[in-house]
Amino acid sequence: MTSDPDPSKTNVAPERPEYVVVIHGGAGTIRKDRMTEELEEKIRTALDAALLKGESVLKAGGSAMDAVSETIMILENSPYFNAGKGAVFTNAGTNELDASIMHGETLNAGAVGGVKTVKNPILAARAVLENSPHVMLSGEGADLFAKEQGLELVDQKYFYTEQRWKALQNILQKENVTTGDLLESPRADYKYGTVGCAVLDKDGNLVAGTSTGGMTNKRWGRIGDSPIIGAGTYANNKTCALSSTGHGEFFIRHAVAYNISARMEHGGADFQSAADAVINEELVKAGGSGGVIGVDHLGNVAMPFNTAGMYRGYLKSTGEKYIGMYKE
Repeated sequence: MTSDPDPSKTNVAPERPEYVVVIHGGAGTIRKDRMTEELEEKIRTALDAALLKGESVLKAGGSAMDAVSETIMILENSPYFNAGKGAVFTNAGTNELDASIMHGETLNAGAVGGVKTVKNPILAARAVLENSPHVMLSGEGADLFAKEQGLELVDQKYFYTEQRWKALQNILQKENVTTGDLLESPRADYKYGTVGCAVLDKDGNLVAGTSTGGMTNKRWGRIGDSPIIGAGTYANNKTCALSSTGHGEFFIRHAVAYNISARMEHGGADFQSAADAVINEELVKAGGSGGVIGVDHLGNVAMPFNTAGMYRGYLKSTGEKYIGMYKE
């Protein structure tokens, strides 16, 4: 296993690998001087487990859809990421979860927003894609749909972690209730804990998925970019598969995931250049922070981010593998 720096920026696939799995566990102020060795090892181990799960699915002949679902479930079940078990708390002290998934061959997609009882929201998003005529379901309706689909439901207590609860209490103590400044303008040490996965499988299909607990202290049923197709998630077999992590409002306004794909399809840009232009130029000029991970139809990986760090990693059928946390 390698660590920083990221080799994907210089390694262009000479020929398409049989399969590729790319993941992220969120971006933000992720710095080595603020990380204990024990916590860093636990996070790297969780990222590694997710990559290996995706690879095991693909090696066994599974589809990109299966690989993305299974990989994201590993991250949702970990307390170290803001998704599923590790989800942050809303202003009301509840957990509201968002997820989406998209298939690059059919352009079919499914998403859920603001679900409260689904253990693995990525499975609810997939169920919307496969078993409904819709793209996005939200709130109580999405929870009811998940129940009807036979997905595992949990009590809200399942999502409780001491770390996330303390984070909410710290913000509530400092918050400007009138303006909501800490909600709209994340502090300098903010962590966008979304998780995501993008996969290229043996059949050449691209699939991407994203799952999150959203922003700590969010109100009014706020939903960010993660379940928004074209912002938080996008996949097209002609171009690439992408999952975003960052200040969702900016990713929605700039249609970040689709923006990158469109630069490739309609502007002739290569994958890395398109991703860099959106994340490190367009978003930066707009004041947006975060990053994306993805794989293109040729098996090239891109993982640009404009924050201090981003939990990220990939592996290829060629044996190439990388896990990183910090900016090089």
